[in-house]
Amino acid sequence: MKLTRKVRIKNALGLHARPATVIVKLLQEAASSVSFTYRNETINAKSIMSILMLAATKNSLITVVVEGDDASVMMEKIVAAFENKFGE
Repeated sequence: MKLTRKVRIKNALGLHARPATVIVKLLQEAASSVSFTYRNETINAKSIMSILMLAATKNSLITVVVEGDDASVMMEKIVAAFENKFGE
């Protein structure tokens, strides 16, 4: 199963170290592959360095692609994390 969704970054500082850490920890349990696309650059969302290299700022739209057996569950968790501003 492959799911694609756009999410908006609501954090004042964008995707900085703390949200990147939350994403990587969340995806440790994922069997699916997860990628983020921002400004025509696609990265592996399981890599904290790749997330930081995107340098995505507040109000940026990120395309999230989740592909695998647990895609729907992981997509829900990722979208919820973005909506909740990663607990900030």
